[in-house]
Amino acid sequence: MRLESFAEGQWVAGRDDGPVLLSAVNGEPIASISSHGLNFADMVAYARRVGGPGLRKMTFHQRAAMLKALAKGLMENKKAFYALSTSTGATRADSWVDIDGGISTLFVYSGKGRRELPDDQVYIDGPPEIISRNGTFVGQHIFVPLRGVAVHINAFNFPCWGMLEKLAPTLLAGMPAIVKPASSTAYLTELMVRSIVDLDILPAGALQLICGSTGDLLSQLDCQDVVAFTGSKTTGDKLRQHPNILAQSVRFTAETDSLNCAILGPDAVAGTAEFDLCVDEIVKEITSKAGQKCTAIRRIIAPRESSAELVSELAKRLSCIRLGNPASKEIDMGALASLAQREEVRSRISELVAEGEIVYGDTEHFDVIDADAEKGAFFAPVLLHCDRPMTAAAPHRVEAFGPVATVLPYNDLGEAEELARKGEGSLAGSIYTYDDDVARRLVLAIAPYHGRLVLINRDCAEESTGHGSPLPHLVHGGPGRAGGGEELGGIRGVMHYMQRTALQGTPSMLTETTHQWIRGAREAGPAQHPFRLTFEEIEIGHTLHTKEREITIEDIERFAELSGDHFYAHMNEDDAARNPFFDGRVAHGYFLVSAAAGLFVDAPLGPVLANYGLDNLRFAKPVNPGDRIKVRLTCKQKTYREGLGYGEVCWDTDVTNQDGDSVAAYDVLTMVATAEKMQEILGA
Repeated sequence: MRLESFAEGQWVAGRDDGPVLLSAVNGEPIASISSHGLNFADMVAYARRVGGPGLRKMTFHQRAAMLKALAKGLMENKKAFYALSTSTGATRADSWVDIDGGISTLFVYSGKGRRELPDDQVYIDGPPEIISRNGTFVGQHIFVPLRGVAVHINAFNFPCWGMLEKLAPTLLAGMPAIVKPASSTAYLTELMVRSIVDLDILPAGALQLICGSTGDLLSQLDCQDVVAFTGSKTTGDKLRQHPNILAQSVRFTAETDSLNCAILGPDAVAGTAEFDLCVDEIVKEITSKAGQKCTAIRRIIAPRESSAELVSELAKRLSCIRLGNPASKEIDMGALASLAQREEVRSRISELVAEGEIVYGDTEHFDVIDADAEKGAFFAPVLLHCDRPMTAAAPHRVEAFGPVATVLPYNDLGEAEELARKGEGSLAGSIYTYDDDVARRLVLAIAPYHGRLVLINRDCAEESTGHGSPLPHLVHGGPGRAGGGEELGGIRGVMHYMQRTALQGTPSMLTETTHQWIRGAREAGPAQHPFRLTFEEIEIGHTLHTKEREITIEDIERFAELSGDHFYAHMNEDDAARNPFFDGRVAHGYFLVSAAAGLFVDAPLGPVLANYGLDNLRFAKPVNPGDRIKVRLTCKQKTYREGLGYGEVCWDTDVTNQDGDSVAAYDVLTMVATAEKMQEILGA
C-alpha cells in the first residue's frame, strides 16, 4: 500500500511511490512512502487559520476531556495497532510500552489538565506581584497558547508513544500539531492517525500528518511556532541550525541520542539486592525494544572489584535471551527496525572495540527462532568491557543504538562521578546503592548532566518504574548531547507550547483578564449571603464582610481543652512573654481559623456542599485576649466540574483585627452545587 499524509482535513497520497518500507522481521514490503506534492505552506496556514482557533476557544478542561475521549477511542482500536507493530520488530512487551504507554499518556494529561489547570483559557503563573505601595498597580504572570503550529518530528523506535507523548501536552495547551514520523515505521503511526481521524474528536486542523520528507516545512515557521524533535544528535543539530529557525527565533526542543549510564554503588557487591537489581535493569534495557531506546543503558559504571562478577552475571543472563520472530510468545527480544539500522549498530561496535573488547556476544553469528536471520533485522545482545575508561574516548562518544552496552570499571566514587559526566549530557541515569550518603553524593555530582536520575534499591524496587521508562509526570530530556530540551513533566510540558507574559495594571483589570480575583480589585456585594448562591450565580469578586468577634481567655482555654493543644504560648502568660514573637498569651492559630468560619459560614442546607480544604494559610500577627476579629470572604476563582452537578469555588479569606491588620490569610475551598443539582437535592 501507499502511505498517505493527512493534510488540510484530507488524506493525500504522494505523487510518486517513494521508497518502499520493509518488515523488520522478514524483509517483506509493507508500504511505500512519499510526501511529494504536499503544499507545506498551506498545511501551516491551515493549522493557524483553522486548528488554532478551534482549540483556543476551548478551555483547558474541555481540551482535557477531549484527550480522555481520544484515549478511550484508541484503547478500543488497539488490537490493530498491536498486529502491525510486530512488523517493526517489536515484541508484545515492546508494543505495550509503545501503544498502551502512549495512550496512557493521554489519560495522564487529561487528568492533570482537569486537576491542575483552570476551566479557562488563561493559566496563571504564581501569585500576583505587589509592585506599588498602595496596591493599585500590580503584576501577574500568565500563560496563553502560542498562535502557530507545533511541528513534531519523531523517531522510528516508538511510532505510537513518540507521537502521543508530544501530542498530549500540545493539544492541552491549545496548539495544533503537524506530525512527521520517521519513515521506517511510519506505517504504524499512519494507522493510529487514521484511527484518531475516524474518531472525529479533535477540532478540524488540530492534527495533520506528513508521511515522507518535510520539504520546505521549516521555512514556513515563525516565532509563534514550535519544533519538537526526537532523533539523532546529528540530525537535531542540523535542524536547529536551519536558517529560518534561527532568523525567526522558532522555539526548538530536542531529545537526541544519549549515552545513559547505570552506576553500581561500592556497597552493592555480588550477593546484595542492589547488585541483582542492577543486573536485572541492565538486561532489561539491553533487550527491551532490542536496545533501541533513547533512554537505554549504554554505559555500566561499576566498582573495579565488582566488575568481573558483574560481567559474568550479565553474560549468564544474556545467554538466556531468546531472539527471533516477535510474534512468538516464546521470544524475549525481536528485531531492530531495519537492515540499515543493523549495519549501523555493527559499525558503531567496531568503533567501540577500538578501546574495549567484546566480553559477550557475536556481531555476525547468532541463533534466531522462527525467522530468517538474514532477511530480518535481527541482532543479538553484545556486552563490551573497557578496562581504562578514564582515558578512553569511544565509550563516551559512540552510541550503538541497539542491544549493546559497555562495562566501565571505576576505582573510587570520584572516578564514577567523572565517568558519568563524560557522557556530556544524558536523558537518564540510574544509581544502585543502599547507602544514602553515596546516593546523595552521586546525585549532587551528576544531576547537572542528567534530565532524570533513578535511585533504585531493595526498598523501592518492587514499585520502581525502572531506568528507561519516561513518565508523563516527570520531565523527559537532558542537557548537552541529550539535546538540551524537556518534554512531558506534567504541566511543565504544556508550557512549552504557551507564551509566558507579564501583565501590569490595576487589580480590577487583571482580575477581569485572568478570571482570578486579586486583592485590591473591586468587590461585589450580593443581595444575599454568597453561600446561598448556586455555582452559576456566584461571581468572581462576590464578597462578604462579617461582624466582629472578641477573643477571650475563656475561648483560648476551651479550645486548648478540646484540641489537646496546650502549647505554652497559649496557656502560660509569663512563658509566652519570654517568646520574642509575643508579649503574652495568644490565641491558637487554628482557633482563629475555626472562629473565622463561625463568622462567615451560613448554616442551613444550601448550595455549598462541602469545604474540602485550605490553601496558602499564613498567620500574620498574633491575636491576644481582648482583640476583636472579623473576616472578609471573596470569591477568588471558579472551576466547573463537567457533568458532576457542582463546581469548585475558591474564596480569598482575610481575617483582620480591630486595627484593620491582617492576622490570618488563606484560601477556603468549597464544592458548590449547580442550580439543577440544588433542585435535585431539595427535591430528594
